[in-house]
Amino acid sequence: MDKRTLSIILPGLLIAATGVGAGDLATAGFAGSHLGVAVLWAVVLGGLLKFALTEGIARWQLVNGDSLIDGFAQRFGKPFVYIFLAYLVLWSFFVGSALISASGVAMHALFPVFSAGTGKIVFGIACSLLGLLLVRAGNFALFEKIMGFSVAIMVLIVFTTALILWPGNTQMLSGLFLPSIPDVDGKGLTWTVALIGGVGGTLTIFSYGYWIREKQRISREDIATCRIDLLVGYAVTILFGLSMVIIGSTVSVEGKGSSLIINLAASLETALGTTGKWMFLVGGFFAIFSSLLGVWQAVPYMFADLVKHLTPAGKEQTTKLADRSSYQLFQLALALLPIMSLWVSFKEVQKIYSVFGTFFMPFLAIALLYFNNQKGMKSDKNSMLYNGMLLITLLFFSYVAWQKFFG
Repeated sequence: MDKRTLSIILPGLLIAATGVGAGDLATAGFAGSHLGVAVLWAVVLGGLLKFALTEGIARWQLVNGDSLIDGFAQRFGKPFVYIFLAYLVLWSFFVGSALISASGVAMHALFPVFSAGTGKIVFGIACSLLGLLLVRAGNFALFEKIMGFSVAIMVLIVFTTALILWPGNTQMLSGLFLPSIPDVDGKGLTWTVALIGGVGGTLTIFSYGYWIREKQRISREDIATCRIDLLVGYAVTILFGLSMVIIGSTVSVEGKGSSLIINLAASLETALGTTGKWMFLVGGFFAIFSSLLGVWQAVPYMFADLVKHLTPAGKEQTTKLADRSSYQLFQLALALLPIMSLWVSFKEVQKIYSVFGTFFMPFLAIALLYFNNQKGMKSDKNSMLYNGMLLITLLFFSYVAWQKFFG
């Protein structure tokens, strides 16, 4: 692949790397283990819904010259900024906690030199600090290269594993093109819904808008380029999800989060041998650590973007977001404060965070239906197809929220 093509698709690959965390891996593997390849279609649907949301964010930004957060702040004022800031801080703490813990568990599986509990803490702290060092010491170009390498490793290993365990063309085609939900009256529907919702990221899809700015994509003429690179990025995400479902369908595993990945690797040893097990663990680690890197680098953009609407105009107003003190301080806090969760339980606060998180995706779908149908969008307004995809996204994630609280 030549440098120009790689440069075009790298922001999409960053989305793929950041959006695949331990929870997404575990959900796909668990769904495959319990429902088989009949639910492959759910991975494709989930990827398409996230593509629609991310493309909408990018299109708004390229037409208007502002981030979507700027658009919210300009229309709804400081109340929106304070609410979103509170949500972002909560989200960042718990996602940071999950990524540090998962990275620690995954690295301990590769280097089991401590007890499991100690390994999670020692390696979790090491991964967090290494991630901080990599994103602060280098520039955006270095970050892109590291993430691109991580994507290549994790996809190559997981896809190769899926090919070795290939269930057969008939089953694959049926799972992709004939939607069905095994055990629909039991837990089949719950896991299928989780699989759709778990493809790609949630709040991290906002990162794409900041990454394309780093690539100097700043006008509506860049919309076509962004669509190409997002198609590639979500194709990689979908391929990864499909591979995990296939792998999960060959074994019976239990657990949750990163522990399920470790259990899955242990189960794969029977089918693939010791080499296959260790290769899968390497792929799983790169998937989790690249997600940590993406969050450490990109989420502080959102914090700095919000804070600028609460501070008086000054010399920092003309400074790039990544060079502002608000970005750098939040990045430091993101890498360090969640470390305390390795020892302490925050169950009640986690419950509150979960309530906020459940409503984020419907809120974003509504926002894009509103913003991207305005007259100012001109020829780049939402098409009927795009509005249809957003409505499906809204209905789906509203259903998830309803089931969570009233089902």
